[in-house]
Amino acid sequence: MTPEDLCRRYLDALNTSDLVGVRALFTPDAEIVSPLYGVRPAHDFYAELFADTTRSKTTLLNVFDSSAERQSVALHFHYVRTLASGKVVEFECVDVFDLAEDRQRFTRMTIIYDTAPLKADFEATRNQI
Repeated sequence: MTPEDLCRRYLDALNTSDLVGVRALFTPDAEIVSPLYGVRPAHDFYAELFADTTRSKTTLLNVFDSSAERQSVALHFHYVRTLASGKVVEFECVDVFDLAEDRQRFTRMTIIYDTAPLKADFEATRNQI
């Protein structure tokens, strides 16, 4: 599987809230660096994300694959997310993935986007749960 295939499977798992499917894309010790959730083990992060989200719709914009020596890939996409509160948030996002040595799973993901317009809704939703 190519890194682009991994990224497409990742977006498919986000769109369907497929916890098992998304976890299978990461190594057991993988971690996520998120501007809203902080640094979390990947397996915990997605359980929290899916609990906080009732619907996700992503649109792939670009996949940037580094050379094999760098072992990373970046995914640029448009994200429409319905929070558990019912509030719909929409933004562009870049996820930077570090790849396992065989380039078949992710070992780390860093999420990059402007949280300013989303932070109040996110915090309100988290306080209701």
